[in-house]
Amino acid sequence: MNIKIIDIVLKPTNNKRLNSLCGPCDDNLKQFEHQLSITISRQNNIFKLQGLSLSVDIAIKTLILLYENTISIHGAINDINPDQVSFAIQYIQALTQQPNYLTNIKNNFISIQMQITLKHRIIKPRTLNQARYIANIFNHDITFGIGPSGTGKTYLAIAIAIDLLERKKNQHIILSRPAIEAGEKLGFLPGDFNQKTDPYIRPLYDALGDVLGYKEMDQLIQKNTIEVIPLAYMRGRTLNNAIVILDESQNTTITQMKMFLTRIGFNSKAIITGDITQVDLPSYQESGLAHAIKILSVIKDISFNFFNKSDSVRHAIVTKIIDAYESCD
Repeated sequence: MNIKIIDIVLKPTNNKRLNSLCGPCDDNLKQFEHQLSITISRQNNIFKLQGLSLSVDIAIKTLILLYENTISIHGAINDINPDQVSFAIQYIQALTQQPNYLTNIKNNFISIQMQITLKHRIIKPRTLNQARYIANIFNHDITFGIGPSGTGKTYLAIAIAIDLLERKKNQHIILSRPAIEAGEKLGFLPGDFNQKTDPYIRPLYDALGDVLGYKEMDQLIQKNTIEVIPLAYMRGRTLNNAIVILDESQNTTITQMKMFLTRIGFNSKAIITGDITQVDLPSYQESGLAHAIKILSVIKDISFNFFNKSDSVRHAIVTKIIDAYESCD
């Protein structure tokens, strides 16, 4: 067995942050020891680790990640608990199994992917699949998020879009949905096309408002920095310096999905979310999302991320409802 003994120094020294990292009575360090079968001792900001080489390496990366996540936001230190330690270890273990994530990238890469830092709040993944999804969005120009409702696909995509906008990595956010209603016909709804489609794209406004705040959302929409539009309005456009999110993509046709993906211009990202079990298209039409999974999954530059009921962050009863419907299929 390859046993490794090493000291690491966490900087800058900050007792409040170190206490948050270690937890009450060193509960967080005990979680490291239990989960990775290593030993950890600490003197101030110097940590001595001993154990199998791979386990120690994972512990080092996780300690650095978590210490960075204790950075004060508006004067408050982020508290770390054993559950977060366990999740972070799993996250690092997953990354170490995919070396392309870590090639030629500094340690702080992991921190960037682990959370979404906005002006007024920090958004952290609650499951390993969410963490991978965040990492893949940051590292790919085209990312698919596929799975049941309530798993954070659209919410996290919007949060990352706001983050990139605030850091001036992109200049524009476009949110879109295909104009297909669940069991309803748009033609029977009152009003012009905008009035008919507004209720359907309203969930995108709700997610934006929750992440950004409704006042700032309205200001950015007024400036045309953020657009919320039906998919049909994207035809003929080339979208440069933009984050483009296509929600409910299971309701695109193959032609619509191709149209959307070929709109992406320079310095842009596309995030496509959907649930292939919730297709509202006529039975004779294949879902553009299902078709894209089949023909594009061989392209390494495109990331596909699959969620399941365990990733649900809505009310616990939602998971039970998903189980009930799945058992009938």
